[in-house]
Amino acid sequence: MTSTPAAPFGRVLTAMATAFDEDGGVDLEATARIAVHLVDHGHDGVVVSGTTGESPTTTVREDGAILAAVKDAVGDRAVVVAGVGTNDTAHSVQLARQAAEIGADGLLLVTPYYNKPSPAGVLLHFRSVVEATDVPVMLYDVPGRTATTIPMDVYEQAIAWDPVVAVKDAVGDLARGLRLRRLGYAVYSGDDPMNLAWLAHGAAGVVSVAGHVVGDQLAEMVRAFLGGDPVRALELHTAMQPAVDAVMGPANYGATTAKAALELLGVLDNRRVRPPLAALDDDEVSALRAGLEAAGVL
Repeated sequence: MTSTPAAPFGRVLTAMATAFDEDGGVDLEATARIAVHLVDHGHDGVVVSGTTGESPTTTVREDGAILAAVKDAVGDRAVVVAGVGTNDTAHSVQLARQAAEIGADGLLLVTPYYNKPSPAGVLLHFRSVVEATDVPVMLYDVPGRTATTIPMDVYEQAIAWDPVVAVKDAVGDLARGLRLRRLGYAVYSGDDPMNLAWLAHGAAGVVSVAGHVVGDQLAEMVRAFLGGDPVRALELHTAMQPAVDAVMGPANYGATTAKAALELLGVLDNRRVRPPLAALDDDEVSALRAGLEAAGVL
């Protein structure tokens, strides 16, 4: 059996939702409650202010408050990674410096979205953010949201920067992932349906969305696979699929499904999101409930 891959941020993380109050402001108490729920259910770490945390619609001040609240709630027993990726380099540098001051254990840095920079532009953006602090960095490759895939030559140059240690991959190219591992990256699955496949290709762990509801099962699956029991890992992965499909299936998935699921579990008392997201309607919640029940979550 091959050696267990290094996991600089732990094995099981979730890009967690951000809770909002009735006035649309960030509900820090409820957000901290989400973090506690995750860490109580199999998680080695959490990612705040990612896409699932609705970072495109939260302010720098709010992102700092979210990070501080989550660090206070779970920072003594879990890794807390701060999402700092935007399509404005100066903004991302500001977020990175703020996160370092608050004490983030890592930074999640997504490819700039919408403006579709050239490879040289992607590299400049990454280098500017990475050099702003000495906090470990996980690059995030998700072309379905950014319209830009990180070129391999950018990866080849970025791995030479000491803080860059990992990549969250939502490209789905397993052979490409093997090349990233050979370059020295710890690869994390960024696509829940692909979690087991990524582990089979040497991934260090997962950065999940479905982990809001299947954290314990994810952790057991990772332990089973890395412990040399792929049959059990496949059983667990298969059993989780109705919940994964329910969380990841709707077109508006992410914060919307995560919050509705947390409401069904009783972790939150609402499923509010900020526009342009729209909260799940009753029919969508019913479908989500059915998926969670089929997976034995409810």
